[in-house]
Amino acid sequence: MSNKHTVIALVEDRPGVLNRVASLFRRRGFNIESLAVGQTEQDGLSRMTIVVDGSTTQVEQVEKQLYKLIDVVKVADITHKGMVARELALIKVRCSNGKRGEVIQLAGVFGAHVADVSDSSVILEVVGDGDHIDNVLRTMKPFGIAELARTGRLAMGRGASTVHVDDAKAAAAAAAHARIGHRPNGAMPYVSD
Repeated sequence: MSNKHTVIALVEDRPGVLNRVASLFRRRGFNIESLAVGQTEQDGLSRMTIVVDGSTTQVEQVEKQLYKLIDVVKVADITHKGMVARELALIKVRCSNGKRGEVIQLAGVFGAHVADVSDSSVILEVVGDGDHIDNVLRTMKPFGIAELARTGRLAMGRGASTVHVDDAKAAAAAAAHARIGHRPNGAMPYVSD
């Protein structure tokens, strides 16, 4: 059984937050398999999707430690809750004019889109789960992969499940943070499910 966990952290959109979160994982000896950060539907919050290798007990400890960081508003391990997970990969495949048609045809079989074509290469855009991306890479490897960029996992819980902060409570937390600069005694954040 895989020990890879998908942890979502909603954090205040401020400089240095990513460094503090990554440092926490480093201090605890966890290897971050992937980390994707971007905007959320709520102003002032960013969403981190962190894939980490560890037992459930270890990940629970990391969640508790994350809550102690002043910029972290909510943390959820969605690994076992049913989720939709996707990655994006850009793959630059070496190919001459004679092989270009074959590369493009194989890309179509995998649902990949051609993002760019040059005299010596084709850039493919592939969206899917990690296994799907790996399958495309294995198929393209014999042609020669000149360059690869992967986003890492993005994930959301299925159905009505959300990792969300109530707007009124988020505003109250932001105001409290602005007044005192931190949560006293590592208090739990103001969140709702």
